[in-house]
Amino acid sequence: MKTRRLGRSGLQVSAISLGTEYLLNEPRDHAVRVIHAALDRGINYFDIFYAQPDIRDTMGVAFRGRREEAMITTHLGGCVENGQHAKTRDLAISEHYFHDFLRRLETDYVDVVFLHNCDEQEDYEQLMDEDGLLGAARRYQEEGKARLIGFSGHTVATSLQAVESGAIDVLMFPVNILGNAVPGRRDLLDACQTHDVALVAMKPFAGGRLLQGGDELRVERFLVGGSDVSVRRTNAITPVRCLSYILEQPSVSTIVPGCRDVAELDAALAYWDATPEERDFAPLLAGFAQYREGECVYCNHCLPCPSTIDIGQTMRLLDAAQRVGVEQVRADYAAMPTNADDCIACGECEARCPFGVEVISRMEEAARAFA
Repeated sequence: MKTRRLGRSGLQVSAISLGTEYLLNEPRDHAVRVIHAALDRGINYFDIFYAQPDIRDTMGVAFRGRREEAMITTHLGGCVENGQHAKTRDLAISEHYFHDFLRRLETDYVDVVFLHNCDEQEDYEQLMDEDGLLGAARRYQEEGKARLIGFSGHTVATSLQAVESGAIDVLMFPVNILGNAVPGRRDLLDACQTHDVALVAMKPFAGGRLLQGGDELRVERFLVGGSDVSVRRTNAITPVRCLSYILEQPSVSTIVPGCRDVAELDAALAYWDATPEERDFAPLLAGFAQYREGECVYCNHCLPCPSTIDIGQTMRLLDAAQRVGVEQVRADYAAMPTNADDCIACGECEARCPFGVEVISRMEEAARAFA
């Protein structure tokens, strides 16, 4: 399992991790088996947002004796109403469920306490008040009950404010191939990089819709982080291609696919053994028309380069340099065996690029930036 840095915390998390929502109604021994399989395969980050006592008790059993192998999250503002998961902004209720989580998970702390599910401006202002849940999360951090503070949402507007506020360490947001052209999405990812906020990608398969059959995909906005989407399916969509797209996006620290069983878990982890052809997501973007003409998506569909330049990585580092400064990424650029200085302007890459990127001018720009 490869790991990535969890933003400014410096902690290392598995690049592909696990969301536990699909284990809610599974028998305890089944859910425990999935968690143990994930741990055994090197996964060390687990998102647990449900507040129902049964699933929390099950997670307590699953991590018993293995707590130090895992980073565990909870969501402040999650509660139970009539046996179902619900959202609250009531401080007393939220605090009750936070401490209930610690007790049922048999732990003294959580690694990330998320401010739960905020998509509207009025809700954002209430949530981020020092007398509200943000204040409680900071208190838990001071008391050693939470290592990091996170924010989860499905709209660019509130999530971008949270990132730029300086109050959070981690953002949990839908990132999937259907949301590639959502307005403001690139600004949000750039802001995460600028502020060194870790991005945890949820909804990698758009709630499973991407992997379902049929010629047409209809996906609601909360699954893509923008507007409702309806597109024609023109190429084979696989878990590997979906995850490959996400892992190429700026600031993504980890992905939390929800897996119902060990087979689904292994289907996600098959990414690590996949060939470049199996990881190639460019045909999906072109088929969905979910991209901006001229914008590099780092897919390397333009390769091979006669000068052996890793064009996608060069583009990624150039974009990063423009956001956070050249010195922040100079070492990564210098470590490349060939770079933009080696471009011979042959144009082969531009002929292959399905997205109309002006690669030659971007290589010239990179050469100047890193000179």
